[in-house]
Amino acid sequence: MKVLVIGQGGREHALVRALLGSSSVSEVHCLPGSDGIRRNALCHDLSWQNFDNVVQLCLRAEIDVVVIGPEDPLVQGLADYLREHGILVVGPSKDAAQLEGSKIFAKEFMQTAGVSTARSVVVQSVADVQSRLNLYKAPYVLKADGLAAGKGVYVCKTQDELLQAARDLFDRKVLGEAGSRALLEEFTPGWELSYLILTNGQDFQALPLAQDHKRLRDGDQGPNTGGMGTVAPMEISDELRLQIEDKIIRPTLKEMQKRQFVYRGVLFLGLMISPEGPSLLEYNCRFGDPETQVILPLVGDDWALKFRELAQGKISPLKILNRHAVCVVLASPGYPDSPQKGVAIDGDIFAETPSSYFVHAGTKLNAATGKWETAGGRVLGAVGIGSTKAEALRHAYHQSELVQWSGLQKRNDIGLTNSNAT
Repeated sequence: MKVLVIGQGGREHALVRALLGSSSVSEVHCLPGSDGIRRNALCHDLSWQNFDNVVQLCLRAEIDVVVIGPEDPLVQGLADYLREHGILVVGPSKDAAQLEGSKIFAKEFMQTAGVSTARSVVVQSVADVQSRLNLYKAPYVLKADGLAAGKGVYVCKTQDELLQAARDLFDRKVLGEAGSRALLEEFTPGWELSYLILTNGQDFQALPLAQDHKRLRDGDQGPNTGGMGTVAPMEISDELRLQIEDKIIRPTLKEMQKRQFVYRGVLFLGLMISPEGPSLLEYNCRFGDPETQVILPLVGDDWALKFRELAQGKISPLKILNRHAVCVVLASPGYPDSPQKGVAIDGDIFAETPSSYFVHAGTKLNAATGKWETAGGRVLGAVGIGSTKAEALRHAYHQSELVQWSGLQKRNDIGLTNSNAT
């Protein structure tokens, strides 16, 4: 089989690596890919935004199945276009992808479906926020409506912080059109859980559970990021798993069927677990980043065959391996607000053992100097695999020490927080 992965980040490199390990695969292609991914896949310097170019590449390279990594192509309707041209694709329709593309749409969908979620109101200005300050108690949550690359959620400890976030969104336009409207949401206390499923819109198979660490610094301090590290699998009680499936997943799929959404892909449920039970924070319509880096190694199936099956609308049981995975994110200076690009990386970014390796999220080869440089906020993911969580942590952190650059940021407590998650 020949498989094409759309995207260029750490999630896509993790997908490429998983596909390379599939015995059914003869070629892995990536569009556009990156310098770091180029070692593992045939990269094509094309833009996914030209849908016709993607179709022509699929036909020319005789691609058997396309896996769309990021959210933007899904929200823009690339999966629909490929399906219209007879190409098998893992990814939901444009209509269904609005569950991620618009926080306001998603909240209305949750409420209609009867899914447990926090109370909220729609706001469009600083004055709107100010007039609704007394609806909820601190801390406050402000969520930009549109896609914001994981940076559109503000958790504010005080009213002053909330009003500053509102000024950033509505007056300074720091997120552009993505922040033209927002949700002011009641804060849900508890611990966070990433619950990903493969689904055809009717049936589903749960992937290994992963715990993401969103805050920049140790002890869950500092600003929210796209994710500073992940651990899988997380163990939860059978009772909690049943609550998640009965109160969130099944009502979601039932509402999708009512709306006749075409969904052949991954549904990511961002959950908050409190003493009252699970509450849904958000939907994502694709693999998470950096959750993918720790979920894929825990599945023993041939991923290419699994993706082709999913693209055909079929769901079958997964073979879950009895092991653990950890990803420690190495970020550039200035991340998440103003990440510095072009910082020279020292060390072997392709160092690898059977139990540890790097996933390339934002690396670039400087053609003039021959040196590798940072090319994004999250630069590398140090992945460790082990028979126990402690072993996986040890391998991941040892891997993380093999590279260095000026101002490198990483957390030293990945997998050591939220011990009550069991």
